Amino acid sequence: MTNRARIGYGAGALAVLLAASGCGSSAPAAKSPVPVQPAAASSGAGSGASAPASAPAQDTAGTAAWAKWGLQPMAKAPAPPADKPIKLTRTGAVPVFSEVPTQDKVVFITIDDGAEKDPKFVQMLTDLKVPITMFLTKDIVKNNYGYFKELQALGNTVQNHTVNHPVMSKLSAAQQKTQICDDQTALTEQYGTAPYLFRPPYGDGANTPTLNTSVQECGPRAIVLWRESMQIHDMQYQAADKKLKNGDIILAHFRGPSDLKGETMTQMFGELLARIQEQGFAVARLDDYIAKPAG
Repeated sequence: MTNRARIGYGAGALAVLLAASGCGSSAPAAKSPVPVQPAAASSGAGSGASAPASAPAQDTAGTAAWAKWGLQPMAKAPAPPADKPIKLTRTGAVPVFSEVPTQDKVVFITIDDGAEKDPKFVQMLTDLKVPITMFLTKDIVKNNYGYFKELQALGNTVQNHTVNHPVMSKLSAAQQKTQICDDQTALTEQYGTAPYLFRPPYGDGANTPTLNTSVQECGPRAIVLWRESMQIHDMQYQAADKKLKNGDIILAHFRGPSDLKGETMTQMFGELLARIQEQGFAVARLDDYIAKPAG
């Protein structure tokens, strides 16, 4: 396994993670948007068969949906692998990962907290059909659980991000467990399915035995970190070459104009998609690359 394809429970990753942007980090100076380039046409299976008659209409509809948001269509992600590269179990220490081992030229978008509840973002994801994974904080979303149900209805899963977003390493073992278990209970009741992934605020404590034990006891079966974090117009990278790699997990936040120097959630997300597309990647659904425990 390469250094990038680290999946496991161990120490050493936290120092790098905390150097990257986490929840609550300040944004860099604004950068002029770069026009998004049209995605290359898919070559299909190479059979040479002609496209069905409905294909042009579907392409036109898709192009119009992206144009509505000032974007060119992004390449579709390949079919998810039958053999999921990340396999979770019901018992034992949970894995900690920030990327997915894959040869597919895909990345994964995760969005944290839940402070901004912009209805236009729901419409944007409805139009563009870009998959995301939501890590929600109970005290931040409890004033409008319904907003995230609309995003969930589009196929986006809800995952655990604590009750009130503390620095986990500053809490006792009992307090860490309360943060995770209480969020797990609330999100399960509200969204009808138990989160199976957990993200610690700021990535803090991710590789400590105390946090790992608390996650196990509360139900999630993995701790998910990130390789890049989206700011306003660009990403902060952990890699020195400042480039996306196959399987990278990207962190963004539900944020609005007060945190984005006047820009909206949809503008920020559009910039994120542009940065991904410029580097030739598609956006895949994280759940499609994870084998959850059976039963």
